[in-house]
Parts: sequence; structure tokens; C-alpha cells
Amino acid sequence: MSQPRAPEGVGVDLHLEADAAEGRRAGLERALCDAVRDGRLAPGARLPATRRLATELGVSRGTVKAAYDQLVAEGFLTARQGSGTLVAPLPSVDPEPPEAATRARAPRFDLRPGSPDVGTFPAAAWLRALRRAIATAPSLAYDYCDPRGRIELRAALSGYLGRARGVLAPPERIVITSGYVQGLALLTRVLDGAAIAMEDPGLPFHREVVRRAGGRVVPVRVDGRGALGEDLGDAAAVVVTPAHQYPTGVTLHPERRRALTDWAHARGGLIVEDDYDGEFRYDRQPVGALQGMAPGQVVYLGTASKTLGPALRLGWMVLPPDLVDAVADAKLHSDHHTESIGQLALAELIDSHSYDRHVRACRLRYRRRRDQLVDRLGARRRVRGIAAGLHALVEVDDEAKVLARAEAEGLAVGHLGDHWHTPGGEGRPQGLVVGYGTPRERAYPQALEVLGKVLELGH
Repeated sequence: MSQPRAPEGVGVDLHLEADAAEGRRAGLERALCDAVRDGRLAPGARLPATRRLATELGVSRGTVKAAYDQLVAEGFLTARQGSGTLVAPLPSVDPEPPEAATRARAPRFDLRPGSPDVGTFPAAAWLRALRRAIATAPSLAYDYCDPRGRIELRAALSGYLGRARGVLAPPERIVITSGYVQGLALLTRVLDGAAIAMEDPGLPFHREVVRRAGGRVVPVRVDGRGALGEDLGDAAAVVVTPAHQYPTGVTLHPERRRALTDWAHARGGLIVEDDYDGEFRYDRQPVGALQGMAPGQVVYLGTASKTLGPALRLGWMVLPPDLVDAVADAKLHSDHHTESIGQLALAELIDSHSYDRHVRACRLRYRRRRDQLVDRLGARRRVRGIAAGLHALVEVDDEAKVLARAEAEGLAVGHLGDHWHTPGGEGRPQGLVVGYGTPRERAYPQALEVLGKVLELGH
């Protein structure tokens, strides 16, 4: 039995630039060859029917058929009765040299900080929330929206942040962003070249975000009680991670909190609170957000990156009243607004309390992982910053030697030396920044065994 003929209109939309000087058929053949070679026409792509392409290009159907037949003969295209004309599979390319493949190979065990276990993403709950959000969304939800974000999500966050993090967050003072990085960049642009103090040690990428947005970075030392306010100098703002300092893991001491808010009141300064993993406190109730002490002087930044997953690109800023319009204007001229459908789904997830249930489940899971880490390393290693968060700081005597051993074992791990404002300083503490959120559940025990082996070799 013969196969049914493909409908005349089946095929990809195709942009071709044929050189008239070559002649119609030769120009068409060359244009098709170029599209195949440079990947614009992928293997297996079905070409337009001859009649359709002839009409679009203003040539005869016979010219198109002759060009197709020639490229079939040369192996660029394939044609079968009933299947139309398709791009032929490309010949396999030479594999990379063995040494190149080795360099590009992912680590066997990944204990780098910065990411949650994305395998825990609540796909079923998110899908339910997405369906409900789409079913009830007004048609205007698919149009451009307020640069501050959808009111549904801002209202949901207002309630959630108030009860879960102690943040004073009226919906009109919330701006939805595409993550923490965008929020930090928008705020830096609004401050217009001002000096911004940032913790030392701290994340180098965030310092670069501030510099590229026009800010001047001032280092602020961190000790066992958190950031030292005496280092603020002429800074107009200071960025801190008070619930769980990154990377040392210390919690900002109550006296330091008061000192920062006193500075902000007295100098008209701004405190930028990065609450990147504030929901994950293990040994007692989560430490309340600093913003609750001075809502007129603190910009609170949070995201769904650690609780749900970085791929969502959903973050939020809770701003003092006098900054809302300026930040909203900067957002408008950055990307107009964060995509709306994800905002509606997250609002539904929060309002249904599915978000709370997911966070509680993750908190229990990550606490077990934290306990496994501490049990594996035992009393022979000092492990700091374990009261909260998704990473711990493991003190070592020689970072370089331990990292070399880790690489030899296929273990990827962070280290403190990457985080100083000025690298290579003498007498600084040394340590590994171990993230216990990244590995999947089944891979985590073996990753800990390798970590223990690497550390014991240097004991």
C-alpha cells in the first residue's frame, strides 16, 4: 500500500537569498546548500513543496524541482514518495581529541555551592498552579503589564513575606524582577555611580554586577559576628547577607544589626538585604529579616531560585517608598516587565500554601544532608555556618593542596580564596565552601565519601 501524500502546504518556512547573477536554478541550489551547511536547515527538516516554494520565490515549479533533484543526487536532500523532500543527515564530524574531552568532562561529584537540588522541583504542584492561573487569568494578563509586576504575585508575596520572614511588604512597594542579579543591577543604576559596600569575603560575581551597573565597590570585613559597620566609610549603600552570610555562614549579630540600622538612619544610607536562603534555618526558628527593623532604610531582595529553582527567574524587591518609582522606571527601561504567566503560577502556589509545604519539605531534606556532612567529617574538621542554608565552610590548612586532591578525585567544590576582594592576602583563613544542595539524593552519600577521603589525605 502506498503511503499517503504529504499535504502541499507541509514544510518549514524558508528564507533563501539566491543570487540572480548565477541564474535561477543555480542560485537556488547554492542558497539551499548554504542553508544546509550552516545549520539553518537541520537534518530531517522537511522542505516546502515545490509549488509553494516556487510561488514564494517567483520562479517556475520546474526550476524548484530541478534544484531539489540535483541536491538529492549530491546527498544534501532525500526524497521519498509520500514523505516529501527532507534535509539529509549530515556526516559525522571527527570527535574531539581525548585531551579536549577530558578537559570538558563534568565532575563526577559536585559539591559546589549556589544551587539547590533541582530534582526536588515540585513539578506536579507547579503544573496545577499553572493550570489554575491560566484558567482564571484575564485576557490582559497576556499583554504588557506594570513594570512592578503582576498585582496577584505582589499581593501573595506581601502576605508570605510578612508571616514567614517578618518583612513589611505592602504590594505597592514590591517590584518583581528576573532574579537577584537584576534587582541588584537596577538598584545600582538608580544609585547612579554611588559607592556600594559589599561583604569581604563575598561573591565575586555580585561585585562585578555592581561595577558593570556603574557602582563603585567598597569592601566591608566580615568576622564571626558578621559585617563590620565601621568599614562603611563614604558608602551610600551596603549589601549584606544577614541570615546566613555567604560564604562564611555566620549570622549577623543583633548588635551589628542595630549598628547597621543606626548608620542608615544617621547617614541616610541604604541597606540591601540579600535573603538568598533565609527560609532554610535548621536549629531554631528562621532569623527574621533585617528589613523588619528599618523598612524605610532597607531594600529586601529575595528569589525563588533556592526554594524552587534558578530556571524560573523570579525574584522580588521590597523597597522603601521613595525608591519604588525610580526602580520601576529602571525596570521598565531594562526589560519592561518580568514574564507574567510564571508570576501568576507562583502567586497561585503561594496562595494555595503549596509553596509553604514545599519549603518545609526541602528544609527537612537539607537538614538531613547537613547532618550527614557533619557526621561524615566528624570532630577532626571544623565545619562552620551549619545552622542554616545550603552550604558550609570547612576549614583547611592549605586550600591549593586540598583542591588539587579534589580535582584528582573528580570532586568539584568551592573555596574561600575565590571570595576575597583582593586575592592572595597573607594570614587569611582558608577553607572549602561545600554546597550540599546541588547533588541529587542518590549521589550525595558517595560525594560525601569522596570529600572525606580528600580531607583525610591532608590530615
